[in-house]
Amino acid sequence: MGATTTALQALHSPRILSALIFALVFLGSGFLFSLYRLQGADVAIWTWPLDKSSPSSPTSPIGHDASIAPSTAGGTTAASPPLDKIVFQQTIQYFEDFEFHAPFRDTFGDQGARARIVRDWLIASEQSTDPRAKAVLDEAIEAATQALFPFMRNPPRNPNSPTPFADLRSRYERGSAGIVITAGGGVVRYAAHLIITLRSVLRSTLPIQIFYSGDDDLFPSQRAWLSDLAAYGPELEFVDIDIVFNQSTLAFNTSHGGWAMKPYAILASRFERVVLLDADAVLLQPPETALLQHKAFLRSGALLFHDRLLWKGEFADRHNWWKENIRVPGPQLNRSLVWTEMYAEEGDSGVVVVDKSRADVLMGLMHVAWQNSAPVRDSITYKITYGDKESWWFGLELTGATYEFEKHYGAMLGWEEPDEETNKTKICSFTIAHLDENNQLLWYNGGLLKNKLLEGMQDVYEVPNKWMVDAEWIKGLGKEKYSCMRGGPIHDITEEESSLMSRFINEARRADRALESLD
Repeated sequence: MGATTTALQALHSPRILSALIFALVFLGSGFLFSLYRLQGADVAIWTWPLDKSSPSSPTSPIGHDASIAPSTAGGTTAASPPLDKIVFQQTIQYFEDFEFHAPFRDTFGDQGARARIVRDWLIASEQSTDPRAKAVLDEAIEAATQALFPFMRNPPRNPNSPTPFADLRSRYERGSAGIVITAGGGVVRYAAHLIITLRSVLRSTLPIQIFYSGDDDLFPSQRAWLSDLAAYGPELEFVDIDIVFNQSTLAFNTSHGGWAMKPYAILASRFERVVLLDADAVLLQPPETALLQHKAFLRSGALLFHDRLLWKGEFADRHNWWKENIRVPGPQLNRSLVWTEMYAEEGDSGVVVVDKSRADVLMGLMHVAWQNSAPVRDSITYKITYGDKESWWFGLELTGATYEFEKHYGAMLGWEEPDEETNKTKICSFTIAHLDENNQLLWYNGGLLKNKLLEGMQDVYEVPNKWMVDAEWIKGLGKEKYSCMRGGPIHDITEEESSLMSRFINEARRADRALESLD
């Protein structure tokens, strides 16, 4: 009896409770339901099953399985253990003591589980009306984000700040929306094409922030030239990402740094709602309406686009890795043909639309950024998948965030060619196209050049005239080779779309002439 009493008394120790909680979490428990109660404060933080056994509701305003509120019975707050902030301290200590290191392969799911805990603290802080509770939560959030995400440590703008996460969020302008483009390295020409078509043809008035990594990435003369191109609408804003995040774990000046920079540019942007565009993206509709008013984005807070359906069953190791880290898929993955039928690639990250005011989406973006940090991408992300493409849905899924994909997988926009195998016609080009909610062309990747990767075609423009969707992809061998689609209905480009793309090309040629004079 004495031993039993001693054991029960020990369970009231916050240190022991914390250890038990994390034993359950990280030893694979299927269910965890704990209540952290701040002594004398009107706040409770509920932690859900970390394997997400109940998929998130698409209509949930906070994007996970239950609302955060104290349990009540008969109009009074339910009794709960009087745990003070030592529980948070022990949680953070666990994060620090068991920080993840290379090779990282088996850590993505656990990193997502940890991020979910911080997400819940963040939501609780936003909902709390008690200053004491909010102070404890905010302190815990700062410590946890620095423990989980090394890129948050020692920010160059204020390396001694104890609150880098709050500092970052304080720069988000409530209700704002804008376009973010990473435009350093060798993509400045395509960024110019994108900017001039957005401003001069689509007449978009959304503010645009251009991100780069130091003056050697985007020269001052190039920045001035890009500014001159954007004569219509708000002035371009240029942001050196190196002054926002500590470069010790990021290495944006490497060959894959442009891909890796993208989630960090979103996090660093002053915009709350962000339309992230690759420099070679071609929008066929104004982003104000086609993207920011897209119903999937309004529902979920994160709109993603599908890649082509290719190479079914040929990347078993990739699928095994995904399933090692995602034990119970959410609603988007359960509808995914890549997930259910083992096609090779899920995401085309040429356009990503996110709402950082949603705590679940924000913590999902933190996971995406972590995947694209130099140690993680060099160890696993860019080895088992292609660049940043899959990190977006993967990070959102692992952290329990709501997100939605477009309805169709990638479409083909191009030109007709005979298909010798079927004696029918196929549509071929070097691009992937995407449709809007009304099955109209929305955007495509690859830029306005007919083939930007093929030597001798660096000045060849041509307006595509046909498109096809939901049919069979035939991938050319190598990036410089055509890809085609066959077996589906062939759709004509409308006169309006053809005229629009002709105007795009005229503006692109004007930008090219200006670039020649700059060189």
